[in-house]
Amino acid sequence: MTGPISQALAEFRAKPTAGGWLQLPFFQDGSAETVAAKVDAVIASGAQVLPPPEAVFTSISLTPLDKVKVVVLGQDPYPTPGDSHGLAFSYRGSRRLPASLRTILAEMAEDLSVPMPKSGDLSKWAKQGVLLVNTSLTVEAGQSGAHMKFGWSALVDQAIAAISAQQPAVVFLLWGGPARKRAALVDRTKHLVIEAGHPSPLNRLNDFRGTRPFSRANAWLVEKGLEPVDWRLDT
Repeated sequence: MTGPISQALAEFRAKPTAGGWLQLPFFQDGSAETVAAKVDAVIASGAQVLPPPEAVFTSISLTPLDKVKVVVLGQDPYPTPGDSHGLAFSYRGSRRLPASLRTILAEMAEDLSVPMPKSGDLSKWAKQGVLLVNTSLTVEAGQSGAHMKFGWSALVDQAIAAISAQQPAVVFLLWGGPARKRAALVDRTKHLVIEAGHPSPLNRLNDFRGTRPFSRANAWLVEKGLEPVDWRLDT
């Protein structure tokens, strides 16, 4: 009997939108099954794993490889039950917006001269080709970083390399140290890399606000003949 994450992996493989992603070595060489089995073992031991199994592959389900035009990297899902639904930084909880997301949305509102959104659900971005992927697709309740060494990072590294190789023009928004290290995987002759500090309030350098990533990304996409992203969430 397979566990819930292995089952979610099988369901992801069956989706029509999965095609491009399934060519990555992660899905070809058994790595996906190995990582899913590790997470299933944690669930079987009684730990609560987030997001729910059906949401683990949301980032690559909502944004097919051949539709990616912006990449946003997060670290791992929110460790509070009910908050994460499989997209980096995105939030569906009923409490106040998480601090990093609040910083991101405040920058977006200021950058584009639009109202600060009430919603923290970034699904609208994902459906427009913004890949919102965490370097670990799972976490344990109350334990940030618990699954960072489970092997998920291979998927993210391969995804970035494949996007860089296969897509004609993509904006990579790399926020914070771990994300910025992956700039080396991007062909800068084709793509735009916008680096900044992490939007977390714990970032003492405070080098995220004022970087205007949203307007810069859109201006570059338009220059390349691509449709800009409608970053507004409440419309």
